[in-house]
Amino acid sequence: MSTTPTDKSKSTTKPKSPPKPEDRPFSEFIDTLFLPAVEKQLAKNGITADRLERIHGERPVVGGDCPMVVGDLPGDRRFWLCFATDDINSAKVITLADPGSNPTLLESFLIDEKRISLPLLVSRLLQRLNGQKWLGVN
Repeated sequence: MSTTPTDKSKSTTKPKSPPKPEDRPFSEFIDTLFLPAVEKQLAKNGITADRLERIHGERPVVGGDCPMVVGDLPGDRRFWLCFATDDINSAKVITLADPGSNPTLLESFLIDEKRISLPLLVSRLLQRLNGQKWLGVN
């Protein structure tokens, strides 16, 4: 008489899904996901940034050291997206400078969002730049 063994080693749990992009370490998220996504969206608007990078430095206008994304766009237009900490969900401010001027105002950025996602962060940055009429004809 032959018996068929039952395979109880099979797990009924779902396989682990890969971590969400937003769960990656801050520097990895910014460098490998956010900056390329912003570059791609700018290119769709016919813009190539002169500079687009993550740095840790002096926050414009009010001072204080913080992680930030700095962007220099054609026509000497500049922006700084500053994070309170090395966490995309931390408080954020943005400041902009038109050609020949220095930034003078910090604006809260995405203050009502509980969870930040890559598409949200990219779209709202581009929306803000477009509000300055930096992305073409409005």
